[in-house]
Amino acid sequence: MTKHRPVFLELRRIHLPVGGVVSILHRVSGVLMVLAVPVFAWLFALALGSTAGFETASAFLAHPLVRLTLLLLVWALLHHLLAGVRYLLIDLGLGVDRPSARRSAWTALAAALAVTLMVAGGMLL
Repeated sequence: MTKHRPVFLELRRIHLPVGGVVSILHRVSGVLMVLAVPVFAWLFALALGSTAGFETASAFLAHPLVRLTLLLLVWALLHHLLAGVRYLLIDLGLGVDRPSARRSAWTALAAALAVTLMVAGGMLL
C-alpha cells in the first residue's frame, strides 16, 4: 500500500483561505501579546519605582523602534480581539456558511488594520 505523499511542501504554492490566514494570525497575535507581558511588567515597575525610573521608562518608550513595536502590539491586540469575537460567533452557529465566514474573516483583518492605522496616525501627532 503506497501513498503518494509530497516529499516537501512548497509554502509559496499553498494558498490558504482567508479564514486560515486569520486563524494563524490569531495565534501569532496571542503569542506576541504573551511575550510582551514581562516587558510591560518591567516597564511598569520601573516607572513606579522612582522619578528616575519613570524618566528611563519614558525614554525607552520614546525610541522609534519601540514605538513601532508598540504599534505591532496594538495590531496584535485588535486582531486577537476581533478574530476572537469572530470565533465566538462561529461557535454560536452564526456565520458558519462559507460566504459569511469569508466576509467575517476579511472584516476582522480589515478592521484590525484600519484601527491600527488610526492609532499610528494618533502616535504621529
